[in-house]
Amino acid sequence: MQTTLDAYDTPAPSHLRDHPKHWRNRKAGHHWRTHDDEFDASKLGMWLFLTTEVLLFAGIFCAYAVFRFLYPEAWAAGSHYLDWRFGGANTVILLISSWTVANAVRCAQLNNQKWLRINLVVTLICAALFVFIKLQFEYIPKLSQGKAPGTFFSYEFAQTSHEQLWWSLYYMGTGIHALHVLIGASLLGWVLIRSWKYEAYGPGEYTMVENSALYWHLVDLVWIFLFPLLYLIH
Repeated sequence: MQTTLDAYDTPAPSHLRDHPKHWRNRKAGHHWRTHDDEFDASKLGMWLFLTTEVLLFAGIFCAYAVFRFLYPEAWAAGSHYLDWRFGGANTVILLISSWTVANAVRCAQLNNQKWLRINLVVTLICAALFVFIKLQFEYIPKLSQGKAPGTFFSYEFAQTSHEQLWWSLYYMGTGIHALHVLIGASLLGWVLIRSWKYEAYGPGEYTMVENSALYWHLVDLVWIFLFPLLYLIH
């Protein structure tokens, strides 16, 4: 990674010029020799963390495969209650957010502070829309109808003897994913606040932006698998 600032000699805004959190004044941690070492170690750490997240969702996908093989009728019946249009809308929303968060990283690298913030705001709006659709049009209506994890409050919906397993897996998979959406949005929100208040990210310091974007890409990738497995099997 090239961290020299020769090509970015535009002076910082006066109110941030001497601020310790401004990216031009950012020093590598005392336990790192250079910014490059710190960046490489941070990125490696994030990739190792993401592998543990992949293992978490791999367990859910394995359970899905086993139970679908054992109880295909229950899986088809449960999936019938899901509206692919809501799942499809959330897929489009997350794909847009993936593009904007990638643009945010690029804007930080180019010291384009305005579009860094705009892309982060759009990404956060997409996150809010995803959670809103999931709650308003899926979780709340289904729970009110008795389609709950583990069992049904109203057994008129239990068309097959193992349909409860379907709903347990549905809520587990989508619920854990929604939690990751909220965590990723929190990270990006923190990046946005620091960018707005301190201009903390630029060509010489964008590790937090890139690592948060990597986490967000994992969230998007997991949904790309969940959407067809849950919404399109019937």
